[in-house]
Amino acid sequence: MQATVKWVDGAMFVGESGSGHSVVMDGPESAGGRNMGVRPMEMLLLGMGGCSTFDVMSILQKSRQQVSDCRVEIEAERADAVPAVFTKIHLNFIVTGTKLKENQVKRAVELSAEKYCSASIMMEAAGVEVTHGYQIEELGEA
Repeated sequence: MQATVKWVDGAMFVGESGSGHSVVMDGPESAGGRNMGVRPMEMLLLGMGGCSTFDVMSILQKSRQQVSDCRVEIEAERADAVPAVFTKIHLNFIVTGTKLKENQVKRAVELSAEKYCSASIMMEAAGVEVTHGYQIEELGEA
């Protein structure tokens, strides 16, 4: 896996993945940026959320759950000192569908957290307290 990050101006950078996709990262105006893109630390959270949601959806589809929507809401805390590393991250999955089985949703979230999500597991290995939760919304109730 490869990636390139190129400085543009001020606190703005463009990252390009090995698969050829680009994303703009920028800082706030107070740090010399123009607030034109996500912050690099936000990008880490988005990557972790994407990795875990990919796992959860894959597991639920394989278990033939009728999922119409899935999102993960992520809350993170950072250290007050430099480096301002993540200290806690909580991922809460909201899964919407028809006749979803709670045990299947719970299992999907647990498997992602404990076995499949490289980003989440890597954060835990680095000492971040990572927790997971889930909610089920029956289609039509959301």
